[in-house]
Amino acid sequence: MKKYFFSITLVFSILFVSAQKASEAPNVFIITIDGYRWQEVFRGADLLLMSDQKFVKDTNLIKEQFWSDDELERKKMLMPFFWNVIAKRGLLLGNRDFGNKVAVSNFYKISYPGYNEILTGFADKKFIANLPLRNYNSNVLDYLNKSETYAGKVAAFSSWNVIPYILDEKHNNFTVNGGYEALEEDQDSLNVLINAVQSKVNDKSHTRKDLLTYASAKNYIELNHPKVLFLGLGETDDFAHKKQYDQYLYKAKQVDQIISELWYYVQTDPFYKNNTTFIITTDHGRGSKSSNWSTHGFWVKGSGETWMAMIGNNIINNGEMKNKDIAYLKQIASTISLLADENFEAEDHTVARPLAVVKDQIKNN
Repeated sequence: MKKYFFSITLVFSILFVSAQKASEAPNVFIITIDGYRWQEVFRGADLLLMSDQKFVKDTNLIKEQFWSDDELERKKMLMPFFWNVIAKRGLLLGNRDFGNKVAVSNFYKISYPGYNEILTGFADKKFIANLPLRNYNSNVLDYLNKSETYAGKVAAFSSWNVIPYILDEKHNNFTVNGGYEALEEDQDSLNVLINAVQSKVNDKSHTRKDLLTYASAKNYIELNHPKVLFLGLGETDDFAHKKQYDQYLYKAKQVDQIISELWYYVQTDPFYKNNTTFIITTDHGRGSKSSNWSTHGFWVKGSGETWMAMIGNNIINNGEMKNKDIAYLKQIASTISLLADENFEAEDHTVARPLAVVKDQIKNN
């Protein structure tokens, strides 16, 4: 009887310790702003583009909202959270005016290869167009979801409907929702409402409205408290391709507000507070001239120029980096893994090394 009681006690003790370890493990949120240029991040709104009636309906009004001769003030007008909070408490990489560069490694410089690079840790030589095609490459989210600590605690929400294919949703066992895909309702009244709103959107495209994506993700976060979350926002790229610079700016500011609200939420929720890192980036750059800012690809100079922003207790808080250096999108996957105190290894490719931005590289890993 004593042996039986001891065995039961031991089992419950192991389960308790295991659950406690999982709850205390670091949380990582990966947020992407599709096709958003480093120029706007580090210089603010572009005066030439906002003065051009081909790209802006009311040039005077847009200047009143986004233009200042003072560069810092101009950046704060467009992205206040980035420059009031991340620049002081986190890290900003990619200001090429100082020779600090972030770049894609893939040749193609379009979205599918860009997201593959971010999530798998390598640049695939194989070309996959921006189509809903299965990605066979191992990704860091699936890797973490298969770990003991993060099992069942990984989720992804995206505005772009191709992200579920890049994450190989049908063959990976974690929550993924992309584009106008219906949310699971059960007895969740907010998901019922979001689905109803989505069904009534008249101008549906391959990219869902970012506010709907955020509402879906936020509701999931509040109900399920995932430890690793991917949030892909996409309207910046959509409006850039439409050559609507005014709407591109408005969507960028909207994304800044979304990230600001999400950061406030995690810092005021006991589950996430002081144990969550945000990694924010983009999948590709764009042209730097008024003649090609709206497009991107291997044929457009500037398309491989990107940026990153990070904030969290485990990130070196050096603010805006001004040293001459270069980082690559393919280093993000192993950095996510390092922040999670795991070691992402893929069976089908070599994963790029982590970025040197983590305090003590997490126990000198």
